[in-house]
Amino acid sequence: MPVKCEVCGLRFEPEPMFYNGAMYVSYAISVALTIIVGFSIYFIFDNPDMWVYMAAIITVVLLLSTTMFRYSRILYLHAFGGIKYDASFGVSTEDK
Repeated sequence: MPVKCEVCGLRFEPEPMFYNGAMYVSYAISVALTIIVGFSIYFIFDNPDMWVYMAAIITVVLLLSTTMFRYSRILYLHAFGGIKYDASFGVSTEDK
């Protein structure tokens, strides 16, 4: 991840260890995926064996882990980083 935005100069890491909190966002996304996949399998396949649940959930979480990593950082940055979108510039700016 670059240190600054090439267009507006926004720093993507406001302070050291800032993104440690993004682990909680990633965990919440993983829990939501687990619930969605679990209920989907239950209703589509009429309650199969436990190994089917485990295999499907592990596969989905592993396949989407890089996406979850990226979006958890983005969501955390927008929620707690003091960033808001400025339509006049077309880029994000820091709260001042």
